[in-house]
Amino acid sequence: MLNDFGCRYAIVGHSERRAYHGETDQVVATKAEAAIKAGLIPIICVGETLAEREGNITAEVVTRQLDAVIACIGAAGVAKSVIAYEPVWAIGTGKTASPEQAQEVHALIRSRVAQADKTVAEGVRILYGGSMKPSNAKELMGQADIDGGLIGGAALVAADFLAIGVAA
Repeated sequence: MLNDFGCRYAIVGHSERRAYHGETDQVVATKAEAAIKAGLIPIICVGETLAEREGNITAEVVTRQLDAVIACIGAAGVAKSVIAYEPVWAIGTGKTASPEQAQEVHALIRSRVAQADKTVAEGVRILYGGSMKPSNAKELMGQADIDGGLIGGAALVAADFLAIGVAA
């Protein structure tokens, strides 16, 4: 159905789906697989809550989420996907990860994909999805492993969205 409307991408694993609809890592992985089979590019969201960040288990949480996807679709599937790191604690709160915090998690994601396939890891796009806005976009996207943004609220204000695009 999405193809009929000309859609190319489908977001899977968004924090709200995980929190409000109980979507597990396995459900997210299966949805990524279904998107690929349907000819769509899944944008696979991973990220931790504030409690998980404060508990110093960000790496464990993100790795667990990513490993479920890799186990299901393999490196070949990841090559057909986009990964978005969305720290749940930064979505709609006005908080954002520092560029260094975001880079650390993006590097973790890329290294985890590299364990499955180094070439795929070098080419996969990893987006930052935690309250990117005009004031922080350039610094965030200047990090080595941040390939762009998964823009939420800032996309609702045309001038802000344009400013983020220009910062890229």
